[in-house]
Amino acid sequence: MQSDFSQGKVWKNVINQAIPLMVAQLIQILYNVVDRIYIGHLPVIGSNALTGIGLVFPITTLVAAFTNLFSTGGVPLFSMARGAKEEKKAELILGQVVSLLFVTSLALMALCYIFKRPVLFLFGASEETYVYADQYLKIYLLGTIFSVLSTGLNGFINAQGYPKKGMMTVMLGAIINLILDPIFIYGLHMGVYGAAIATVISQGVSFAWVLSFFMGKKTFYHIKKENLILKAGMVGKITSLGISGFVMQGTNCLVQIVCNKMLFMYGGDMYVGIMTVINSVREILSVPGSTLGSGAQPVLGYNYGAKQYERVRKAIRFTAAIGFLYMLIAWLAVIIFPKEILSVFTTDKAMIVSGEHALKLYFFGFFFMSFQFVGQSTFTALGCAKRAVFFSIFRKVIIVVPLTIILPMLGLGVEGVFIAEPVSNAIGGLASFTTMYFTLYKKLPE
Repeated sequence: MQSDFSQGKVWKNVINQAIPLMVAQLIQILYNVVDRIYIGHLPVIGSNALTGIGLVFPITTLVAAFTNLFSTGGVPLFSMARGAKEEKKAELILGQVVSLLFVTSLALMALCYIFKRPVLFLFGASEETYVYADQYLKIYLLGTIFSVLSTGLNGFINAQGYPKKGMMTVMLGAIINLILDPIFIYGLHMGVYGAAIATVISQGVSFAWVLSFFMGKKTFYHIKKENLILKAGMVGKITSLGISGFVMQGTNCLVQIVCNKMLFMYGGDMYVGIMTVINSVREILSVPGSTLGSGAQPVLGYNYGAKQYERVRKAIRFTAAIGFLYMLIAWLAVIIFPKEILSVFTTDKAMIVSGEHALKLYFFGFFFMSFQFVGQSTFTALGCAKRAVFFSIFRKVIIVVPLTIILPMLGLGVEGVFIAEPVSNAIGGLASFTTMYFTLYKKLPE
């Protein structure tokens, strides 16, 4: 793959970087979404079981946030140490991250087991849906260590120049989960338990793959006992660098909790289930837009460093135009085929009928997300990561959360929850893009 981004066509450079990211993320999302699809089609209990799975989302998102904290903080330090030929320091960073991930996963697993009932009811569970959320969560938590370590250490595989091996970590888990889900859920008649067991097994396989890499001959960096003892100075550096990734993922958790709670209060279990489907659709449809922005980052950063400012402008324009076009097409697909999309996840007629209107409301301003993606990607690529974090928090915490609480109280009911998203997309997306345009794009030298 090309590494000199000052050569060749800018749009090709961006696409070449974006496609592998898109494939990897789609595989990762398939890993999670396939459970919801199979569970939603269970006879009789499908809609309540799907809602129960949706109640677990904030917990899995919180686990991902802590994984991000240590992984996105450790990988850059590891790469810098490698570049400086400081091999012992690189291995120390690897060992520190392993310990942080391990200890955190144990702590999260223990806390979730202890407080799972009050937490799930806080998230919007009812007695009917708690049963299924509990069935899934108490099995799923057993794989927390596998999930956190395989995901958190995968970046260290990629950082050593083995992206294909890194992608295999995700692919192995996704394929095994896809195969085992119908066997455990339907073949062995284990229902929700079966979905959770299949997920834990697939996470275990991914973890074994990652562990085999670090115990093998291809890596120059091994996990050594002496590096597992936590050192305050190094822990501080890792967490300070990874805090932005933690905050961005953590705000997703907050939004999920507030949405589920308000939907339960104003609409009941069915609307929490509808939001589970909507979140699944959003995750899938957002990937090409977000990875286009992520793929543009190395191209933007390289050309900015090389003082090729016109190429920087071209990359921004291309990313903005193609991103907007894609998100517009995705929005039209949702507006035209809402029933077909919902039918992928459930056979419940009442959920499909109510979900059609909810889906259209929620995705009404979806194309504005393209502006958010290109704005945040440009900020990050050109060294303004704090602005990227700010606009993520601005959209989710300052706009979405208050509107999700206030609009239903003003008489809009469940519609208010779904309306909050397009309003935040429009305001947040335009604010991010406009700020980027006037503070970075317009100020680039000729």
